[in-house]
Amino acid sequence: MTSSAMQLADFLDFDAIKTALPGGSKRSLLQQLANLAAQRLGQDAGVILASLTEREQLGSTGFGQGVAIPHGKIEGLGRIYGLFARLAEPVDYKSIDARPVDLVFLLLSPPDAGAEHLKALAAVSRVTRNMATLEKMRGARSRDALAAVLLGADERDAA
Repeated sequence: MTSSAMQLADFLDFDAIKTALPGGSKRSLLQQLANLAAQRLGQDAGVILASLTEREQLGSTGFGQGVAIPHGKIEGLGRIYGLFARLAEPVDYKSIDARPVDLVFLLLSPPDAGAEHLKALAAVSRVTRNMATLEKMRGARSRDALAAVLLGADERDAA
C-alpha cells in the first residue's frame, strides 16, 4: 500500500455522512446534495447543482449495485470535498444496471485537481466495488456505525 493512494478519510468527515436523506427524484436528490455541500463549503448551491447536472448529461454517475457517485468541479474550492448519503428510499437514477440508487457519494473538486480528483474517485470505487462493504453500509443502524464502515473500509481493503 503506497501513501499515494487516497483514502476516504482524506476527503470525507463524520459531519458529511448522512444516514436517511429523503429520496424523491434524481433531480431533487442532486439539489439536496448541492444544498448540503453549499452550507458546509460556503459555496453557492446553484453553482454546485449546475456542475453536477452538467456531469450527469455526459452520462449517469449511477455506477450500478445501487451506488451513485455524482461529482463536479467547483471554482474557488480549496480542496476535494466528499459527502456520503444513505437514502431513506431508493431513487430511480438511470443507473447503468437500471437498479435504483440508495447509496450516494458526492465528490466536489477544485477545477485544477485532475489527478487528485481521479484518486478520490478511485478511493470511492474501491469501497463501492466490495459487496460485503455495501451490505454493511446498508445495514449500519446509526451514523456512528456507518462512519465506522466507511472510514474503516480503507484499512480493510489495504490489508
